[in-house]
Amino acid sequence: MLFHYLQIGADAVLAAAPTPAPSVEVPDVSPVAPEGLSDFGSLFLGWMKWVLMIGGVAGLFASGIMMAVGRRNRSSLAADGAAGIPWVLGGLTLGAIGSTIVGAVLL
Repeated sequence: MLFHYLQIGADAVLAAAPTPAPSVEVPDVSPVAPEGLSDFGSLFLGWMKWVLMIGGVAGLFASGIMMAVGRRNRSSLAADGAAGIPWVLGGLTLGAIGSTIVGAVLL
């Protein structure tokens, strides 16, 4: 019974509340590529992705070759090859999450 009276009171308060003024529309400011640049941008980013992939594979191959060749009597060459692996993996990781980082900073 008490709930019923509370509901009637709440309805009366909400009915007496003033209606808010119409809100101002906020313009959409999401980034849009200029006309004709979208296709070129996609092509350029595709090329950069392939360059990154080829560079990453070549870097890992070079590190592996340096480690294999430097195994005998050239331990500094093997150490340099092993030290290159984190740099290659770091570059590949940064390239893979680059669009996420840029999107987080700009948007």
